[in-house]
Amino acid sequence: MSFESLAKMPLTDGPSAQAFFASVQAYAMQCGVTLRMPPPEPTSCCGRGCNGCVWEGFFAAATFWREDAFTALRQAADH
Repeated sequence: MSFESLAKMPLTDGPSAQAFFASVQAYAMQCGVTLRMPPPEPTSCCGRGCNGCVWEGFFAAATFWREDAFTALRQAADH
């Protein structure tokens, strides 16, 4: 998998986020880069679509993790 294909992977639901995390971690291992652990999926969602749902926080954390991982991978590629 290439960096470009990783950048195109969606973060739209739990399974897509987990697939993304696994793919990026595998790519990072191939590049010799150690990443911090991705955020865990929430376990307390009630499923009612609450404002401020735990999934909103998860996807915010996942997006931050994605940016942080890509920064680390870019820096490793530059060296």
